[in-house]
Amino acid sequence: MIKKIGPTPILPRHRASCHCGAVVLELDLPDGVVDPRRCDCSMCRRRGAIVATVPQEAIHIVQGQSQLKLYQFNTRTAQHYFCGNCGIYTHHQRRSNPDQYGYNVGCLEGVNPYDLGQVPISNGVNHPADRQPVDEEACSDDV
Repeated sequence: MIKKIGPTPILPRHRASCHCGAVVLELDLPDGVVDPRRCDCSMCRRRGAIVATVPQEAIHIVQGQSQLKLYQFNTRTAQHYFCGNCGIYTHHQRRSNPDQYGYNVGCLEGVNPYDLGQVPISNGVNHPADRQPVDEEACSDDV
């Protein structure tokens, strides 16, 4: 749990916005920023954002719902949202746990994500949801 990033204290209810300000979120962050990370999947490598996670009920769109655009790829399970005006990724509903949302730490009001320094990298290339179930009959030694 991170309660301060650089000079900015993380508030229990913290605002986040896209670059142009058309999309504004409020995030319930009573424990601060929890588990910030990068991901190396094809999408995250390109957007370069540091993300953290909140429960579904802890993210509130207070402005710009109509400006949000949805992008889905691969299994089309995760829902990636970005501002249709400035293009900034704000948040996504997670594939590994649809009851959680990842949010762009760089969108938090007053936060420079580079003040976090090194953050862990999640393995999105070998995502658990991409693994094929093992066919036990095919693996059987009973011939």
